[in-house]
Amino acid sequence: MAKALPDRNEVKTENTWDLSEIYTDKEAWEKDITCIKELSERIATSEGKLASSSASLLEALRSLEEMYIRISCVSNYAMCLSDEDTGNTAHQAMSAKAENITADAVAKISFIDPELLAIPEDTFEKFYAECPELLKYKYYINEALRLKDHTLSSDKELLMALSAESLSASANTFGLLNNADMSFPSIKDENGEEATLSNGRFVGFLLSPDREVRRNAFTTYYNEYNKLLNTYASLYNGHVKGLIFNARARQYKSTLEAAVIPNDVTPSVYTNLIKAVNENADALHSYVSLRKELLGVDELHMYDIYVPMLKDFTKEVSFDEAKETALKALAPLGDDYVSVIKEGFENRWIDVYENKGKRGGAYETAAYGHHPFVLLNFDNKFDDMFTLVHEMGHAMHSYYSDKANPYFESQYKIFVAEVASTCNELLLLYYLLDNSDDPAEKRYLLNHYLDMFKGTLFRQTQFAEFEMLTNEMAEKGESLNKDNLSNLYLDINKKYYGPDIVSDKEIAWEWARIPHFYYNFYVYQYATSFSASVAIVNMIRTEGAAAVERFRRFLASGCTKPPVELLKDVGVDLETAAPFVSAINAMRDAIDELKKLI
Repeated sequence: MAKALPDRNEVKTENTWDLSEIYTDKEAWEKDITCIKELSERIATSEGKLASSSASLLEALRSLEEMYIRISCVSNYAMCLSDEDTGNTAHQAMSAKAENITADAVAKISFIDPELLAIPEDTFEKFYAECPELLKYKYYINEALRLKDHTLSSDKELLMALSAESLSASANTFGLLNNADMSFPSIKDENGEEATLSNGRFVGFLLSPDREVRRNAFTTYYNEYNKLLNTYASLYNGHVKGLIFNARARQYKSTLEAAVIPNDVTPSVYTNLIKAVNENADALHSYVSLRKELLGVDELHMYDIYVPMLKDFTKEVSFDEAKETALKALAPLGDDYVSVIKEGFENRWIDVYENKGKRGGAYETAAYGHHPFVLLNFDNKFDDMFTLVHEMGHAMHSYYSDKANPYFESQYKIFVAEVASTCNELLLLYYLLDNSDDPAEKRYLLNHYLDMFKGTLFRQTQFAEFEMLTNEMAEKGESLNKDNLSNLYLDINKKYYGPDIVSDKEIAWEWARIPHFYYNFYVYQYATSFSASVAIVNMIRTEGAAAVERFRRFLASGCTKPPVELLKDVGVDLETAAPFVSAINAMRDAIDELKKLI
């Protein structure tokens, strides 16, 4: 009998998030949809008048701020409902409606940035002097001025805004195909019983100590993707073509520039990361060699890359145990920090378990003015405890930034978005290592630590390199068909993992299942953030209160400084190779430490 996933209505209420924090019902949500429309129309009446007086500019920016806050609420609410069960057409319709009203509103207010760029600098200074309330919006104004070379005329900005919805079609279709429409055959688990294979359970099967279960899950899963590889290639190609359109329209030299410069990051940070990781790939090769040795296999395969390397210790963790451990592990960050996390645990900020149709993976999201929400697919695996503290790190970053800053300054750049979450993971890891006197458990934890380096620093840089190269291919007019994408992915996989593992043919198709490839050069930030987090947690452990204070200021800083500068304030300079090399050296040290315990 297959172990079927529960329907959404079968999940216990206490294990679901309480979205009534944002809206009590659909009627309240619809009222904000109407309000967004009215606000955008009100702002539109200001066209041509922003420079007329400080009062006119203030009125327009106040309305703009309110509009974006309400968009944040309606979009997050609809997204969360849709992600609970991606097959729920009513919630899909709400999500589409939120997207439509947002696109329409953004189109109506697209004149603002071009008009701001036409206002002389001394006029802004005059406006600030006569209307101090405008200083609340100085960050927004300065961001518009910073991107002056990539901002178009009002009529062209309107066209760009009108194109946004259609350019997101590939990503939206990928999401529906991958989460709602993809289905997988059942496979036999360790007990010989039929078990449902799904996106949410795939990695769980790869953690199985039974190699045949891992192999069957791996081949069965990827063969289903192979059946639709032309479709996935077409979707990814459409997404990249949209990025190229945006980059060229906004006069960026490349899609990479168009992705990182708006976040106030230079492309050199991206390329320096890839260079540093490639130059130190021997550390991952050493990890792979150790894995092959410890698993005792003649050939190491890609389906062997997740299972713990050591067989003398197993650890599963219930959700209640994970919460209790998280509170203890994060105690170094202060009583206030821990009390907010506890509040989230006790007041349904988290949607905990997988159900039929639920979006795979995990994420955190926050509507400004409301507490954050976290989506999990908790399956009592040891890794799930790390996912919990990771997403709660995102939640705390949002919580403190929103609490400390007005809307525009609260929206921290994507570049630093993974720092708080990864610091939480490392604090958990060190807490578990420090509080264990069981050599087997320490070996297990070091195994997990090395898997963090493998999965976050190396794997995400591998993804980043694939994304960069495929965009470069498309920019040169080369085809992004299934064969080109699969061959490139396989070549990169072989380079990263080295000669001691078999890069199975199925791994060539892995690109098709990665949702982050539709996030526009997002994944490199996992690797940069991991490198920064290794340094920050080391400072917290060695310096104590002073380092904690710097980190807490960072969490509350939003986007009040460029992201690289915010990290420099904490003590990490990502404009150099030093943090990347230092992190990889920490991996080498962990490999040596594990060898001593074997």
